Amino acid sequence: MERLTGGFRPYLLLSLLCLFLYLPGLASVPPLDRDESRFVQATRQMLETGDFIRIQFQHEMRAKKPVGTYWLQAASVSLLSDKASAEIWPYRLPSALAAWAAVLMTFAFGRSLFGRETALLGAALLASCLILVSEAHQAKTDALMLATAVAAQGALGRFYMASKGAGPAPAIWVALVFWIAIGLSILLKGPVIPAIVVLTILALIIADKKAGWLVGLRPMTGMLVAAAIAGPWFAAISQATGGAFVGEAVKGDLLPKLLGAQESHGGWPGTYLALAAVTLWPASLLLWPGLILAWRERLRPQVRFCLAWAIPAWVMFEIVPTKLPHYPLPTYPALTLLMAAAVVGAAPLLAARWAKVWYAVWGIIVLVLAAAVVIAPTQFAEGFSLVSIPSAAAMVVMGGLTVVMALRGRMRASVLASVVLAVTSFQVVFEGVLPGLDYLFVSRSAARLVAERPHRGAVVVAGYSEPSLVFLLGTDTVLTTGPNAANHLLNGPSALVLVSDREEQAFFAAAAAQAVKPVVVGMVKGFNYSRGKPVTLTAYAVEGKL
Repeated sequence: MERLTGGFRPYLLLSLLCLFLYLPGLASVPPLDRDESRFVQATRQMLETGDFIRIQFQHEMRAKKPVGTYWLQAASVSLLSDKASAEIWPYRLPSALAAWAAVLMTFAFGRSLFGRETALLGAALLASCLILVSEAHQAKTDALMLATAVAAQGALGRFYMASKGAGPAPAIWVALVFWIAIGLSILLKGPVIPAIVVLTILALIIADKKAGWLVGLRPMTGMLVAAAIAGPWFAAISQATGGAFVGEAVKGDLLPKLLGAQESHGGWPGTYLALAAVTLWPASLLLWPGLILAWRERLRPQVRFCLAWAIPAWVMFEIVPTKLPHYPLPTYPALTLLMAAAVVGAAPLLAARWAKVWYAVWGIIVLVLAAAVVIAPTQFAEGFSLVSIPSAAAMVVMGGLTVVMALRGRMRASVLASVVLAVTSFQVVFEGVLPGLDYLFVSRSAARLVAERPHRGAVVVAGYSEPSLVFLLGTDTVLTTGPNAANHLLNGPSALVLVSDREEQAFFAAAAAQAVKPVVVGMVKGFNYSRGKPVTLTAYAVEGKL
């Protein structure tokens, strides 16, 4: 292990690991959810209009997140692609790079806390966990936010450890990194990362009954730096919208999440703990043993810092009524470092009987996930997919090896096997299995249908309002009702409409009233997973020559 942790090798190994985990599927998997599609479409509209202040989804103001993610995506598309292209990978590239940066920073930070071996294992566990691999494949803000969280918390940890005599006094540039990370995080997702940092500081002050170490962060100067980064855009958007953006962001996004289950994404406190076995997978093998050991060793300053990072923030996310699986992601670097510390320290707790029971339960989770890989194509594609077999087989073999190594007390080998498990599984799933699930990607199938049907002007869509279809068809796509779709056919043979099954009755009634005779020119059937319902889209035109 010493040969792997010396010099620049850990950064190279982690970079290769991230390449194998985050590159497969980056271009081939269609837009995965509504949030990603709204992000990429709003970014495209920035490039189309040249307005990089206001955030618009078609004609509506999108006051959900600040502008940072959109700017990074716009820069990526400008450098590597074209605003007219419907390729998704340039929009996703900032997320993949941010996930990679977060992993490298976790190693750099963890090295100063626990040593190089623990830092390498902890960073590898973070890189390979399911939720980060998923977020690295999506053009959203969460992987970017994780990178700012690690930068801010890593700098904060340097000051805390120095106050405990466990390191030299940090240079001024470390404080600058902290405040730059805070400023950037505000541009990405508002107050989330500052809230986590404040909770960490408060937990440490309460535990130690000391706050003097915070002076080294130069709070007054630092807040000016953060304000200089985030403030100009907030001032510009407030002026451009008459203050409506900030008001809508608070009333339409932040408060609904704090007061209720926004968009039906609700759950009871404890939901994230229940989901952690999957979202942290395969690192979840060590979740409970690592946390229990960390609590027993909470007087160690490096352990205390990681607990102060993870526990208060996790409680905050559990209390907030709106629940999405990726919300606790900013706490995962602290958790994976604690797990790795337990492994490197060869804690006897890892060989306890109850720990072995958990390893067996974790093995059952592997079997369930492997079964899902095989079953998914039979439910959401044309039928059984041969490519799912090697992925499922690799999951079972490597998962079994991981459990066997853990039961025998060979924890380092078990961690390495779990990382190999992640690489072999996710590569085939994201590149081979997921792109082939046509029934799940209704918008992609509809876009293919439209591309094959000659027409002019915008496509009118009734009863199917997924943002992914707007991105794939273009900004001028019209999302409307059945009667309006029927009226559009009055434009003649050049017009093309897509009508969902729930709007067909109203569509035909309006067409009859207008003496329009729609002709079926194509059909798409699938499952709208955003709504949890099957959907059929039928393409209609009228007879005649274009």
